[in-house]
Amino acid sequence: MSDELKVEGLVTGYGKQEIVHGISISAKPGHITCVFGPNGSGKSTVIKAIAGLLPAWAGTITLGETELTGLPVHDMVRKGIVMMPQGGGVFPRFTVMENLRMGGYSLNDANKVEERVEALIADYPNLQKRRNVPAGSLSGGEQMMVAIARALVPDPTFVMLDEPSAGLSPALVNETMDRVQALRERGVGVIMVEQNIREALPVADSVYVFAGGNRKFAGSRDDIKGDDHLMSIYMGGD
Repeated sequence: MSDELKVEGLVTGYGKQEIVHGISISAKPGHITCVFGPNGSGKSTVIKAIAGLLPAWAGTITLGETELTGLPVHDMVRKGIVMMPQGGGVFPRFTVMENLRMGGYSLNDANKVEERVEALIADYPNLQKRRNVPAGSLSGGEQMMVAIARALVPDPTFVMLDEPSAGLSPALVNETMDRVQALRERGVGVIMVEQNIREALPVADSVYVFAGGNRKFAGSRDDIKGDDHLMSIYMGGD
């Protein structure tokens, strides 16, 4: 596909501490790409680098034919790559509508932002009814809806999710995975970093496993032959 997102030989980290040692991944629009791995394996670091939150010390990031390496966050958003922070991160004192408008901060056309916000809120009847309510007063599930709708305001090609199930009840985890699949149905590519393998693996089209800042596995969901196989990858096997 022309809009495939490719990360090749990425090296990055924090300060002088190298965390990611030459990782390569690719993701397709309309597919869910899941990245698994133990804490400290570099999962979140990779998507922060893709989003423009961390510099790439080496390697390249491309979307189709477009070179993205080194672009700041607002330019990444304009190019079609949006990152949803861990836990969704609504602005609690802002209304639902104000939160959604924040998703259009990188767009220069206020009328277009308003059109996008109205179109998106129409897709979420619960939010439509509560459009003028402070987002902090919504349930956890509704806040996740606000966060996902906000991420869709710039009409992204890819949405990146950093552990969207973290801290959620089992029922909300199921609801979140349903919403992730709804993004795929819209044709949006999803790159999802998750610890909750049992819930995330069934929705994945492509799977990567990182350990120690290196890529240990790349394949489809069906290439993982059960829990024992996955655990051996985690522990440094093949």
